[in-house]
Amino acid sequence: MKRVFSLIFLFCSLPGLLAAQIGIYQHGTVVRMHMGECIPAGHGFMVAFGGPSTAMGPEACPEYTLVSDNVVFVIVGKLSNSLIPLAETIDFRFRKNELAVRVDDQKHEAKFAIKEMMVRSEWDRMQRHIEDKMKAAEDREEEVRLR
Repeated sequence: MKRVFSLIFLFCSLPGLLAAQIGIYQHGTVVRMHMGECIPAGHGFMVAFGGPSTAMGPEACPEYTLVSDNVVFVIVGKLSNSLIPLAETIDFRFRKNELAVRVDDQKHEAKFAIKEMMVRSEWDRMQRHIEDKMKAAEDREEEVRLR
């Protein structure tokens, strides 16, 4: 009887164990990309805030702003050929202090270092503030042109 219960317990807990190892994908949209400094492999988030321990090379890596439901990430590709299409909904998950990104059901994941994280509501507020300032500057320019 113990063997039966053990097998039932193992059978029921197996999907949970597999999901934990595979990781649960979240969805997000890439809204911005520019070339920035590369983050040394293996350090990621801690190097971004603590500063690099060695001199960085002149190589530029893609830096993306990834917007999910609750969090906005700024992620940096570890290689200059780590490219993600803009305005694309992508699947991502956390994996060993980095973000593993899968685009268009590809078989492999691209790994990105997390440079910055921000709560979505705070990011939305900052974006509105920037847009308001830009609109005010445009209005001032229009006034100057009319004079």
